[in-house]
Amino acid sequence: MQINPAEFKLLVVDDVQTNVLLLKALLSKDGYGILVANNGQEALEVIRNENPDLILLDVMMPGMDGFEVAERLKSEEYRCEIPIIFLTALDDTQSIVNGFKLGAGDFISKPFRKEELMVRIKHQLSLVAARRIIEEKNEELRKTIAGRDKMYSVIAHDLRSPMASMKMLLNTIMMSVEKDKIDPDIFDMLEMSNKTSEEVFSLLDNLLKWTKSQLGKLTVIPQKLDISGLADGVVEVMNSVAEVKHIKLIRTDHESFFVYVDIEMIKSVLRNLISNAVKFSNPDSDIKVGIKAEDGKVIVSVTDSGKGIKKEDQHKLLKDSTHFTTYGTNSEEGSGLGLLLCRDFARKNGGELWFESEENLGSVFSFSLPQLIA
Repeated sequence: MQINPAEFKLLVVDDVQTNVLLLKALLSKDGYGILVANNGQEALEVIRNENPDLILLDVMMPGMDGFEVAERLKSEEYRCEIPIIFLTALDDTQSIVNGFKLGAGDFISKPFRKEELMVRIKHQLSLVAARRIIEEKNEELRKTIAGRDKMYSVIAHDLRSPMASMKMLLNTIMMSVEKDKIDPDIFDMLEMSNKTSEEVFSLLDNLLKWTKSQLGKLTVIPQKLDISGLADGVVEVMNSVAEVKHIKLIRTDHESFFVYVDIEMIKSVLRNLISNAVKFSNPDSDIKVGIKAEDGKVIVSVTDSGKGIKKEDQHKLLKDSTHFTTYGTNSEEGSGLGLLLCRDFARKNGGELWFESEENLGSVFSFSLPQLIA
């Protein structure tokens, strides 16, 4: 990597003035900014005030030697990464090993050769330059991610309220009209609008929750819960969604299992899983919601006999980096965001989410939670 010497400050630390002057002359000639110190204590003061990019540090100095200076720097969070090249007349293996343990970037034996010195300095500074580039790119990435998350949050929050009003209005109209007293085409359009509003509202709701989760703004508020009772309630609410496709939701057991979780988060997980099962199930089919205890965990499963997921697509389903769009049996669009939210919420409550699926045969989506033993 090419470096510009004028962009770097080098600190020369040596108790012998002739050595300091020689190094200063050599390095200044190449355009480096030069700082000097004649002992260990002075070196620490210069480092704290000037924050050099590289330190050329003599080992054998009276009072505080070079190794002690390096050890002091190692304990300081913001200066422990400054590279050090030790200048030393010592050539025993143990001294060199000790130096590297203290964070030395390199060793140069005295008397040194100019060409070797310059090459080793450039090598260390190229690493400094590379680290700067990485830090700059990381900062750009952090800002990009923060901007994206803020945009998602604003979009979801600002659109959710008017979308909720539209959904409620369309629901009211659908409930008040009589199908046989309205033009069939108009009724179909009204039904489609109502369905679309439900899907958009659900997407916005998931987007808002997911963004808050990613930003760490969702606090888990755990409470003791009989998850079987919660499942019964969610199934009852979701029946109206399933009935549109003449799908039957079946609770396969009713034994009580207690967990200590955030109730609203777990409700959201189960609602999303059942909603997805309805979306990807064929009309006039069954969806089973089961709960069991196993190895100290409560496992909740939603089983459908729908279209399933292609084997080659299954690895994409729970990847943050992949936007995976699928379509239900009635061409309902799925963004995959709901599953990411389910996984995050399960993990925040000490559990995990997974699935098994076979194309054209159906899927089983399950999540676990730590069982609360009375």
